[in-house]
Amino acid sequence: MSRRPEHLAPPEVFYNDEEARKYTQNSRMMDIQVQMCERAIELLLLPEDESCFLLDIGCGSGLSGSVLEDQGHVWIGVDISPSMLNVAREREVEGDLILNDMGQGMSFRAGSFDGAVSISALQWLCNADKTSHNPVKRLYKFFSTLFACLSRSARAVFQFYPENSDQIELVTTQATKAGFYGGVVVDYPNSTKAKKFFLVLMTGGVTTLPKGLGTEEDSNQVNYNSKRENMRKAKGKPLKKSRDWILEKKERRKRQGKDVRTNTKYTGRYRGDRF
Repeated sequence: MSRRPEHLAPPEVFYNDEEARKYTQNSRMMDIQVQMCERAIELLLLPEDESCFLLDIGCGSGLSGSVLEDQGHVWIGVDISPSMLNVAREREVEGDLILNDMGQGMSFRAGSFDGAVSISALQWLCNADKTSHNPVKRLYKFFSTLFACLSRSARAVFQFYPENSDQIELVTTQATKAGFYGGVVVDYPNSTKAKKFFLVLMTGGVTTLPKGLGTEEDSNQVNYNSKRENMRKAKGKPLKKSRDWILEKKERRKRQGKDVRTNTKYTGRYRGDRF
């Protein structure tokens, strides 16, 4: 049996209550999700020190949305799985959540978003889960409506798992027909485990695609997680899970009218394993 989940069941069926909780409780999977979302944000080339309004497509349990929050952005998440969205609500993510099939299009006002990210979702549109599904039509519907709801300087970045070169051609062809420019960026192309595909789409005309990490053009082989942490230090942003990071997040929640715990001398302090 294939290990690719999109071959096992439609996404709204595969990501049931059990699978949704398993996905969010797996620390390794969570770390990978965070790394891929941080890389997607890098590829968006957002203005520095500005809060942007972003769309998270296939937001699932809100793991990638939490990364957007940590970087100071406001977001809306769309997903087809009710179970995944229920877990996101339990996690009290800050973004608004919408139940929607991306293959039926993005029904947002024209020019609403400054950018869009999507982690591990695009490949699901390459399959026909129902007799009424036509992957070509569903991809075009998705890309054309996404193009409409992005600003004319925005980018959309999709981390996805193409099954073969035909799927890459399928998604890039439909994205181009919908009005996008861009292409596929491959990080660490010579590594079986670290290799990642990112579809980078632009609305404002032809520009040079970024170089993939770990390629011959990328001479810096330092782990890009460490590189991001150094960049955050340089920009004066608090490191994730630090006391300053926690205080900043609590302040955001206060401004949104949410209840937060009172700060104490133990806030942000590691207390070891408690039984």
